[in-house]
Amino acid sequence: MRKTLTVAFFIAFLGSSLATLAQQDPQFSQNMFTKLSVNPGVAGSNDAICATLLYRNQWTGFGGEPKTMLFTADMPLDLLHGAVGLSVYAADNLGVEKNLNLRGAYAYRADLGSGRIGVGVDLGYHQKSMDGSKFVYNDVGDQSIPLNSVSGGTFDLGFGAYYNTDQLYVGISAQHLTEGDIKYSNITTSLARHYYLMAGYNVDLTSSLTLKPMVMLKSDAVSTQADFNANLWINNRFWVGGSYRLQDAIVLMAGLEIIPNLKLGYSYDLTTSDIKTYSSGSHEVMLGYCFKTNKVVKRQFHRNVRFL
Repeated sequence: MRKTLTVAFFIAFLGSSLATLAQQDPQFSQNMFTKLSVNPGVAGSNDAICATLLYRNQWTGFGGEPKTMLFTADMPLDLLHGAVGLSVYAADNLGVEKNLNLRGAYAYRADLGSGRIGVGVDLGYHQKSMDGSKFVYNDVGDQSIPLNSVSGGTFDLGFGAYYNTDQLYVGISAQHLTEGDIKYSNITTSLARHYYLMAGYNVDLTSSLTLKPMVMLKSDAVSTQADFNANLWINNRFWVGGSYRLQDAIVLMAGLEIIPNLKLGYSYDLTTSDIKTYSSGSHEVMLGYCFKTNKVVKRQFHRNVRFL
């Protein structure tokens, strides 16, 4: 029954118009580890080589529920006076639709007050594909419904600015600036521009306890969503925390540093919207690796006026 309802939803979605707007970008509960994916200005902000792999299974048991895998990596590059980064949505599935988003980022970084600011852009490609053979429908011959797998893509562009100190960070960004059209079969989908605002602060409670609250706002100019979360870090190795997503979910999360520089995190969403009747919640697993390289100190020679 749930699968039939899901298919019916997609048929109605396709049949309503041949020009549609893309749905909200994939959301993540552990968004404190995925900032680069929405803001290219974040690249190089850790002054380290970092990589993060995250998998999310949203609304488990719903049938055709969103499943997303995200990979991000970034590193400072003094040669370019900044940093470079990479973001890949490798497996973003929603029902019969799949998304692939591949973006390379560059951020120019400079000192500002007691911290550093990064201003960045990301360029990439967004592809959508749909397997029409999975549709179950009564109106045979409807030309708006594909009968097999179809796909299409478009150029993608994003911009962001990110400021951080040892304790504070603030970022603002926009994705899908070009609002490109993706055409496949008789369907045209336009990417909707998305806006993001994030801020966080580290509060040292004791020598071994640090509280890290964060807020993220995201909007496509039609709907707006807000995430409020906080993690308590213990000896900078373990963390436990929670999050609240307005009108959507209460999130529990925890993690640990398995070995130096390698972190493992998990979160579970308790759905609070009407979908809770059909879903047992959302699961998310994060694996992150980040290490700082030793900078080579350039030797300098100076003439001593005492010895000519």
